[in-house]
Amino acid sequence: MTDETPRFTLVLGGARSGKSRYAEELIKRLPAPWTYIATAEALDEEMRQRIAHHRDRRDEQWQTLDAPLTLAETIPTLAGPTLIDCLTLWLSNMMFAERDIDAETERLIAAIARGNHRAPIVAVSNEVGMGLVPETALGRAFRDAQGRLNQRMAAAADRVVFVAAGLPLMLK
Repeated sequence: MTDETPRFTLVLGGARSGKSRYAEELIKRLPAPWTYIATAEALDEEMRQRIAHHRDRRDEQWQTLDAPLTLAETIPTLAGPTLIDCLTLWLSNMMFAERDIDAETERLIAAIARGNHRAPIVAVSNEVGMGLVPETALGRAFRDAQGRLNQRMAAAADRVVFVAAGLPLMLK
């Protein structure tokens, strides 16, 4: 890690904003090998296709680890530059597993802050609170939890980038 490379970067954006591609490019500026921590679960055909699309963008210099529920436990095992994609799916996994979101978020922030993993981490998260108010109570609970998660991760991050239409805007 160079002095110019932040230890923890949070990349925010809407769906299909280019945030994952931008985050991958940040990691690829660093020496390989790189680790990609995937939080998605292929529960239907559409999600399998999305996962395949993301995998097809990565070459053999990437190691992929699946951690839909074990993100905080996985981070201390890492050695090189790491991309977490994405915190939004991790949050939905936590909600469906009926985990304590505040406690899990604290564990995640602590794992990122710990000295075990010295290489840069870039995490991707969706900004979901900029649209319509969700119709359902579950939708509103998710939107609110995502907003709180993003705020807490942004506070812990050294750099925060918002991506819209493929263009990055530095927030922090």
